[in-house]
Formats: sequence, C-alpha cells, structure tokens
Amino acid sequence: MRRGIAATALVASLALAATACGGDSDSGDKADGPVTLTWWDTSNATNEAPTYQALVKEFMAANKDIKVKYVNVPFDQAQNKFDTAAGSKGAPDVLRSEVGWTPAFAKKGYFLPLDGTEALEDQAKFQSSLIEQAKYEGKTYGVPFTTDTLALVYNKALFEKAGVEAPKTWDELKKAAATIKDKTGVDGYWGSTQAYYAQSFLYGEGTDTVDADAKKITVASPEAKKAYGTWLSLFDGKGLHKADTTADAYAHIQDAFVNGKVAAIIQGPWEITNFYKGAAFKDKKNLGIAPVPGGSSGKAGAPTGGHNLAVYAGSSEAKQKAALKFVNFMTSAKAQETIALKNSTLPTREDAYSVKVVADPGIAGYQGVLSAAQPRPALPEYSSLWGPLDEELPKIASGKVSLDKGLSNAELAIAKLVPDFSK
Repeated sequence: MRRGIAATALVASLALAATACGGDSDSGDKADGPVTLTWWDTSNATNEAPTYQALVKEFMAANKDIKVKYVNVPFDQAQNKFDTAAGSKGAPDVLRSEVGWTPAFAKKGYFLPLDGTEALEDQAKFQSSLIEQAKYEGKTYGVPFTTDTLALVYNKALFEKAGVEAPKTWDELKKAAATIKDKTGVDGYWGSTQAYYAQSFLYGEGTDTVDADAKKITVASPEAKKAYGTWLSLFDGKGLHKADTTADAYAHIQDAFVNGKVAAIIQGPWEITNFYKGAAFKDKKNLGIAPVPGGSSGKAGAPTGGHNLAVYAGSSEAKQKAALKFVNFMTSAKAQETIALKNSTLPTREDAYSVKVVADPGIAGYQGVLSAAQPRPALPEYSSLWGPLDEELPKIASGKVSLDKGLSNAELAIAKLVPDFSK
C-alpha cells in the first residue's frame, strides 16, 4: 500500500470524531516541537516490558519529531481503565489491545480504522487469520503485535521414561497419564478450571460457547455438555491431578510442571521464558510442545490469542499520524524479531520467523501448532462470555454443582451479555 496518502485522508475525516470521543489534550505539545504520544503497554512488567521500552527509545532516536510516553498497565486492569478513559479523558494514543478487546472497543468507536494507513502498509506480511481477528464490520482496527495459542506442553524425559508419545486425543491422554504414573510416580496431567483453557474441549466436539453467525447460545448444547464432560473427567483417574479451584491454581499448576512434578499441562507461549527457569527445563530441548488433543468429533484446536496495537480515535490528527508511524515500527519484521528473541513470544508475521528466532525450541514448537488455532469470531462480547464460565467451572470441578446445573447457570448469564441471541 502507498504510504501516507490514505492515512492522511483517513485521520482528517476523523477530526470531528476525535472531538466527539473526548480526545486527549494536546497540552505539552508545542507547535514547533515534537508530538508526544502515550502508549499503554499491557505486557508483563518484568519479563517483556524492558524489550518494548528499548524499542521505544530506538524509535524516538530515529524520529526526533515524536516522543513516546511509555506506560505499563497491568493486563488485568487495562481493559476497564481504557474503557473509562476513552469515554471521558486521558486515553492513550496507542493501546496494546488483547485480541478480544479489539472488536469491543471498535464497536464503541474508540479505535481508528487502519485500512490503507501507514500502520498496515505491510498487511500482506501478517498471518491472514490474525488480520481477520482484528476486524469489526469489515474494517481493521488493530495491527497484530504478538500472537499465541494453547498447546499440550510436556516433559520429554518423563514421557520417554514411561514409553509414551504425545497424545492426539483426550482418551489417549488419559491412558498416557496412567502409564506415566505407573512408570515414574509422577502425575501425567494437570488440567485447569479456567474457561479459556477449557475452550479447546468445545472445539474438539465441533462447538463453541455461542454460534455467532446463527446468533445462538450453545454453551449448554449436547455437544458442549459432552465437551465439558470430557474436561471434567480429566480431574479424576490414575495420573490425573485433581482440580485446583483456589485463587493460586494457575501458579500451582505452572510450578509443578516446571519442576518436574507433573508431566504435562495445557499452556501458552507467554510462559516459555518461565519454563526455562524451572529445574525440569534447564535443558530447553526437554520441553515438548504438541497440539492440544482432539475430541470425539475428530477435531482439535485451541483459541487464538495475542494482542494488537490499536490507535485511539479520540486523539488529535497530529497524534494519530505519529501513532500510525509508531505502530508501523513496532510491528515491523525487525522489531518483531527483536521481541521474539528477547521475550520468547510469537511474531505475527512470517518474515519475522528468522533462523535465530526458530532456534528457540519453545518458539519453534508453538509455531508448529499455530495452524490448528481457531480465531475468535468478530463478536464484541465474545471474550466476556468466558466470565460466566469462570464462575461455574470451578464449582462443577469441585462438585458443588452438577455439570448440567453449572452450564445452565452459565447459559443464563451469557444470555444477559448477548440478549439478541436465542438459546
């Protein structure tokens, strides 16, 4: 795409919209001085943020007319903070937006459409499914920045000692877990009660929480009940760790895996650097990465996650122009290669998977399972649908409510989030 022409026309057309959205103040930007941008980064402040801060400095060194104010906002707070700020004042000019937030904020008019702008001039270089996931009603509102999916990660040494291979189905996983327990004394698998981690079971039965095209809630359908029944069965049996429904469950599961106390879990690439810090993976080659097992439908897959860089529609035209240039830089092949090498996260464009990047066994392993990942539907409310399930799944796993009752409760709560959907 030609640089600048479409971008200039676009931001000019949004000048009135910026005012309507309560755009940020330009105080501090002198007419003859540099434009100052604010970027809210939602990455891990310890493991990832330093790499982004270094890139910000590199960008400013090459663009003396632009200053970037870097702000690290805790991920679990960022969505609500941005929603509040964008609806009044103080929103950042650029947001590291989780893929599920992107259509939701686009629907509210908070994000600038990026089609034809400098930010997306390399659009053809990005994985097409990630571009589709950044769209809402036919327009693109984010540039894919990092991507991820879930995989079955396993301890190769324990699997080899037990004489088992990475399972392709949940039934095979049950058998492998029992064998691992017999041969090594270690549990073979520890599952999560979080809705995001249970999503793959739905895909394995060819269903989802909702059918976005048909506008139908499917979380309590026969297929979904079968999926969650399989999920529930993996907390009870030889070599299958019982469900942890405590507030620290995530940390407990992760700690057990990295220290060789459980042979396999379902996890995403955001933990690659932490895998390598554990006693079991001092030798990085001991980390096995395989697709999430499939269900009875013969299908397998895991949700596509990750983050986009989005530009605030309420910023001034000058800030938007600068923001488009900044987003282009941060999502370039060079920047993405740097990020991957430093943070062990997955690039969103194929030309960033250099020889150096794929030399990391964690990145190479997750790259191999990305093709099985399923993009989320362009439904603004989609990510919020996991909320009711995060309430009900721990209750189901602990036996406080039955599977049918828990899914019925989730169905009722989801109906309030998408009131125009039928059951």
